[in-house]
Amino acid sequence: MTLVKGALVAFTPTFLPIPLPDVTVFQFNPESITHTWSQPAPSGGGTGAGAGACGRAGTQTGNPLAVPGMPGETFSMSVMLDAFEDIDSGGASAALAEASGVYTRLAAMEMLLYPTGGGATSALLGQVSAALGIGGGAQPVVRTVPESTVPVTLFVWGPFRIVPVRVTALTITETLYDSTLNPVHAEAKLELRVMTPMELQAATNDSDVLARLATVAYTYTFGVRQAAALANLANAAQSIGILPT
Repeated sequence: MTLVKGALVAFTPTFLPIPLPDVTVFQFNPESITHTWSQPAPSGGGTGAGAGACGRAGTQTGNPLAVPGMPGETFSMSVMLDAFEDIDSGGASAALAEASGVYTRLAAMEMLLYPTGGGATSALLGQVSAALGIGGGAQPVVRTVPESTVPVTLFVWGPFRIVPVRVTALTITETLYDSTLNPVHAEAKLELRVMTPMELQAATNDSDVLARLATVAYTYTFGVRQAAALANLANAAQSIGILPT
């Protein structure tokens, strides 16, 4: 039986019609994942303690079941990385692990928090150069960093959960190093926030192939969840004798 591993797939826009994926496969699957849901309270909803719409105390001023959209959803996990496992496996990964430990895997995760596009990078470099006085001139030129976006990322956890996410926090603990101080053993704690189709539409446009791809992933996973919930309903009906077993 083949073990399916989780992964983060980042898509960076290029000059090609199809964006190029940058896949970071988990070397070891997390032992546990915290999946958190949240639903903001409806604005003006619920039962008020004072006068309501009709001027009577305790009357309802709005629909208490109203929601602004899809619920908030986050994933939290710790991913272990170990260069010795790669070295023992042999092949190209072994040579890379001997040269840089697990730094390449860590760097791939770190890049998920950086804005994409040459504009932001060149502006940052220009600001640093100006601060250091590089390029001449009596007064340094102050360049502001334009609004940029992080790459569209898919969190893949098996065939039934593929969701677009934004990496909101990354904490790396390095515990072992090689002779050139490359980390050879580390733990990466990831905080992922699932992006809803409404958020993707607001951040991009309908012609953005990355937004369409992320929306398809969200819709697919939502459909699988609905089907699983219906299957559970059938099991519950059988268990209480409503449906024949």
